[in-house]
Amino acid sequence: MVKQQIFNGKTVEEAIETGLAALSVSRDQAEIEILEEGKKKLFGSVPAQVKITVKETRTDGERAVDFLKGLLSLLKTEATPLLKSEGEKVEIDLQAEQTRGIIGRRGEIIDAIQTLAGAVANIGRDEYMRVVVDCENYRADREETLRRVAEKLAAKAVRLGKKVRLEPMNPYERRIIHAALVENEEVTTKSEGKEPSRFVVIIPKNLKPFEKKEGFRKGGNGKRDFRGNRHDSDRKYGERKQYPKRELPTEETPQSSGTSLKRDTSSSGYKKGGFNGFFGTYLGNSREDESETTQSPDQTEE
Repeated sequence: MVKQQIFNGKTVEEAIETGLAALSVSRDQAEIEILEEGKKKLFGSVPAQVKITVKETRTDGERAVDFLKGLLSLLKTEATPLLKSEGEKVEIDLQAEQTRGIIGRRGEIIDAIQTLAGAVANIGRDEYMRVVVDCENYRADREETLRRVAEKLAAKAVRLGKKVRLEPMNPYERRIIHAALVENEEVTTKSEGKEPSRFVVIIPKNLKPFEKKEGFRKGGNGKRDFRGNRHDSDRKYGERKQYPKRELPTEETPQSSGTSLKRDTSSSGYKKGGFNGFFGTYLGNSREDESETTQSPDQTEE
């Protein structure tokens, strides 16, 4: 409730001092409006009159909480922000039955809410005050998960002798990774990239030097190129390789195989088994063949 009251005095300054003392506030905490400056008349005088209104005094955390109430109402989220503590940092807890819509995937929503609350709490401040917005102990659980992941990936980096890159994180989570491995004597950590895609890299102290694979060289020395083809060092690049000539089938080659190219010139037509223009299939006169090749079911070989 806003305190507001009118005070009188012989002068304006006297009326102000009387009002500030009565309200127990300082001049910085009050809004002063002069209603009458006071006048002296031939018979008597008109007193000075001022109206003093006490300014609404809210802490940085209280302003952040009031802002979150309006924000959550606009988001149509049934959650209640409560100010847990306010000292070196402001801690606000969001109480809700359904926390998934407040936390989001990997804390994306609650991180955005925390950023906005921090901006409101630091309005007019010379020194930045950290604001932490939590929901159902999410921050502590997330911190423990990041510590386990950091230790696991650090062991992997040492075992392989290679750098391990983590997924992009916000500054708060990157600090957790750095703090978790600061006492690890086998690895070091550093942040790379630009916001919002900045990430942590775990570097083992037994880092193996980069070795170029010779199997991808193009050219000689008996190596293979990127297609897997082998090149000999004694052959010039672009020189065509000599392949052995293919020999024609000999006369002993079975004519029924369809590979013989020998033609019988003793007759005017094509002879069975000779070259008939088609490979692997005989397409001669069916009537002529029937007398030579077809046997009845009653015939048997002698």
